[in-house]
Amino acid sequence: MRRMRGLAVRGAVLAAVAAGVVPARAEGTAGAQESVGAPGTAVAVAEADLSYHGFAVLHGGRADVRLTPRNHGPGDVPDATVRLRWSVPLAAGAQRLPAGCARTGRQEVVCGTGALPADGPGEEIALRVRLRGRPAEMTMDVDTVWGGGAVDRNRSNDRQRVLVLDTGDAYFF
Repeated sequence: MRRMRGLAVRGAVLAAVAAGVVPARAEGTAGAQESVGAPGTAVAVAEADLSYHGFAVLHGGRADVRLTPRNHGPGDVPDATVRLRWSVPLAAGAQRLPAGCARTGRQEVVCGTGALPADGPGEEIALRVRLRGRPAEMTMDVDTVWGGGAVDRNRSNDRQRVLVLDTGDAYFF
């Protein structure tokens, strides 16, 4: 039951991102938890620090990406959404994407991370996309679109850009 509820929440988030409606991020200035909302309706907001590490490979017009989300804490994150954006458009037509991922534009895909415990890694996300043509190189941007409602004061480690050459070699980030 809990797994089904998580999938439903992740599906709603991915649908909102695909429709261009991105949930607002809570921003604050102090403490591991804060209260936000209308007067008299305070809601506790956890603080977290998301990051992504992995590698990308470009070979023959295909980009293979494996990344592991990590939450450095101090609070748990029930789910988050990571965006992958390539400098080269994705090939036209359907892309085979793993469950929890959706194409949201000419050059981007978003994926739900699932639950991210404080001070722990999440499940690895692995995907392969076909790019338009056979580019000799590309850049790939990785960033958080939605942090599960948590405040993330260190946004520098969840935004990365990696240059990947068509060598078949893994480029780590």
